Amino acid sequence: MKHLVAKIHPDDNVLVALTDLPIGTPVTWDGTTVTTTDKIPAKHKLALQFLAPGDPVHMYGVLVGTAREAIGVGGLLTTSNIRHATDSYDEHHQRRQDWQAPDVTKWQERTFMGFHRPDGQVGTANYWLVIPLVFCENRNIQVLEEALVNDLGYARRKSYQPQTQELISLLQAGKSVEEILATDLHSAENGHQKPRLFPNVDGIRFLSHEGGCGGIRQDAQTLCGLLAGYITHPNVAGATVLSLGCQNAQVSMLQDEINKRSPNFQKPLYILEQQKIGTEEALVSTALRQTFAGLMMANQVTRQPAPLSKLCIGLECGGSDGFSGISANPAVGHVSDLLVALGGSVILAEFPELCGVEQELVDRSVDTATAERFSSLMKAYGDSAVAVGSGFDMNPSPGNIRDGLITDAMKSAGAARKGGSSPVVAVLDYPELVTKPGLNLLCTPGNDVESTTAEVGSGATVVLFTTGLGTPTGNPIAPVVKISSNTALARRMPDIIDLNTGTVIDGEETIEQAGERILDYVIRVASGEEVAAVRHGQTDFIPWKRGVSL
Repeated sequence: MKHLVAKIHPDDNVLVALTDLPIGTPVTWDGTTVTTTDKIPAKHKLALQFLAPGDPVHMYGVLVGTAREAIGVGGLLTTSNIRHATDSYDEHHQRRQDWQAPDVTKWQERTFMGFHRPDGQVGTANYWLVIPLVFCENRNIQVLEEALVNDLGYARRKSYQPQTQELISLLQAGKSVEEILATDLHSAENGHQKPRLFPNVDGIRFLSHEGGCGGIRQDAQTLCGLLAGYITHPNVAGATVLSLGCQNAQVSMLQDEINKRSPNFQKPLYILEQQKIGTEEALVSTALRQTFAGLMMANQVTRQPAPLSKLCIGLECGGSDGFSGISANPAVGHVSDLLVALGGSVILAEFPELCGVEQELVDRSVDTATAERFSSLMKAYGDSAVAVGSGFDMNPSPGNIRDGLITDAMKSAGAARKGGSSPVVAVLDYPELVTKPGLNLLCTPGNDVESTTAEVGSGATVVLFTTGLGTPTGNPIAPVVKISSNTALARRMPDIIDLNTGTVIDGEETIEQAGERILDYVIRVASGEEVAAVRHGQTDFIPWKRGVSL
């Protein structure tokens, strides 16, 4: 049944508007009726009780802010009358040992069709990587992309060149500016220009970046760790690496990071150093031969059945809105709990968006060492933000605020619901590798692409990405499933949205039903069904640079 408002937790003193509420609208929840004294836009919050200056504001059962000024019952919460606030937390607090795993009987015998690797990992895709160790090699990476992608059948981007040609024709025909602006241009067809020469290889991915030199040595080490995470990733068959030779990110550093993650590394790996080889032509020609040979080997691997315990799912959100925390994120949280109960792994990242829910995550940690590491990383990250004149409280974007997320704690409390309720088995610092089944916390920024890049580098083979405003974000090697928090977005941007959980807001589906529907879809995606980001050729890759430039 469709409601006008929702109260998320029994301890909350605010309601969430599920639709636009004019002034004077009576709304009822659990027998209590409140009349709006302001216009309350959908996704925004209204006071359930009188709030005096300094009074706490609770959502999701946690402190998400305090009142700057008096707010009457039924009044709208805004950035003007609410300020960010969170409770303190203690890593030595008594931990919870009462997790009740969901019933996964219906999933126990389910499998997905994945690519089995010699080290026992199973990928959901089969890609070849071409990677620069330093930004100086980006042009050579581009040359290789131009040489390989189209002729091997991997060109995926829609071409708008015919529309430009149509505009030129209109100009030549003497059309005015007004006539050209009123013209309905014809869309080009999307699809492969040629059939794939290697049908078992999903694509060649070119990971251009701006790092590898010029920063501090820790940046080079971290970059090599991230690149090693991609090279050893179960969705990757092998890689071609281009090095200039004199940069901070040395080949030996990359090889050390690969050995950390895969001591018995067996994939084909070709590393070329331009300053040793000489001319560009010699470098590119050698890289082409070796990459082509690698693709021939990669094409010999085919999809085979694998248990769901072999999945590692990254949990991400971007362009969040006031509905994200009550539809898409808790639905993904149910998926997280189901997968953990099945023996799989999940990754919850974006540490600035865990601000305010630290105590809950500390209490869910399996031991004191895990709790202490989470606390240490959170405090160090927060301190580093303050040191440069910022802070977690500045995390919400203008779009977040416009659509109802008016403090970072409010945004964080909803974002954390992606992690479900299972115990925290490990806390990882960027770019460490997931090695334990269960819920892993990974220290990353809140930036969508940096965090998604990091989750995949740590082992995520599928990413569940919730959004309330819409974003085309994808990843080079892992399918990114885009999940809408509201039906209006799913209808407005159907080309980038894979699943809609606005059905929860609309009263058509429970959170648990939406979660099970998402898991069914994940199994299909892990078996090769394409998501929107893959169809659009969306391959965003941004390493996190933590240090200063020198």
